Amino acid sequence: MSDAIGGKEEVSALARGLALLRVIGMASAPIGNRELADTTGIPKATVSRLTATLVSAGYLRQSQDSERFSLGPALLDMSSRYLRHFDLRTVARPHLSALSEAAGVSVHLGVRDELDMLVIDSLRPRSVVISSRIEVGTRMTIATSAAGRAYLAALPEAEQSELLAQIRAESGESWGAIEPGLVSSLDEYGSLGYCGSFGEWNPHIHAIGFALEGPRGERYSVSCGGPAYLLPKETMVARIAPLLLETAQRLAGEVGTSAGVDERAGERAGRPSA
Repeated sequence: MSDAIGGKEEVSALARGLALLRVIGMASAPIGNRELADTTGIPKATVSRLTATLVSAGYLRQSQDSERFSLGPALLDMSSRYLRHFDLRTVARPHLSALSEAAGVSVHLGVRDELDMLVIDSLRPRSVVISSRIEVGTRMTIATSAAGRAYLAALPEAEQSELLAQIRAESGESWGAIEPGLVSSLDEYGSLGYCGSFGEWNPHIHAIGFALEGPRGERYSVSCGGPAYLLPKETMVARIAPLLLETAQRLAGEVGTSAGVDERAGERAGRPSA
């Protein structure tokens, strides 16, 4: 790019640096400049300059005696500051903790990040030894997770259509397999007040979830679940769904906004969806 478009060059450099951070953050092990270049399509010389800048700023950590990188401590500080802005976590935590203990399931609070829900709080029951190991920072695909489906179902029609189009485009050839369960879950939310994911996001996990609107109009999702062999669908629907919907109503009342469920949903919770 020429010097004549310096403003655009600065934006491009920022976008490229953020792309590198995303790739490194999603990698299962430290990753090198060549891999980063191949994954992002950014020239290797540019990748080298960007990673050097990010290391010096503390956003990346370089492995000793190698050109491989992992996320740095500055990002941990930034993420902690980010989470402190979510006042809803403080309000919601006692209710989610009570749900976790009463139902004997793990409970997660998430926000949307592109086509995923990003877990920003996670609670496990003290009384249960085996539970799902979903931590803060885990990403759950909107199309197949209970949290994501509930988030999608509660959106205004125009926003829902736009997000569905993005999911369809991103899914490519997989859309044919994803669409039936996703469309069914939208109907499920309207009739039952929650969405389910029974082995679709993770073959070993069963979960149900609802959407919640914060006091400033921000949107969240809450999901609960655990190992599929301990929590068959019948148990989730008959025993845990009523507790989930009670929690949704209490949270909505305390926050003063809609939880995306109506008062009749609790009466319908024990009836399996079609």
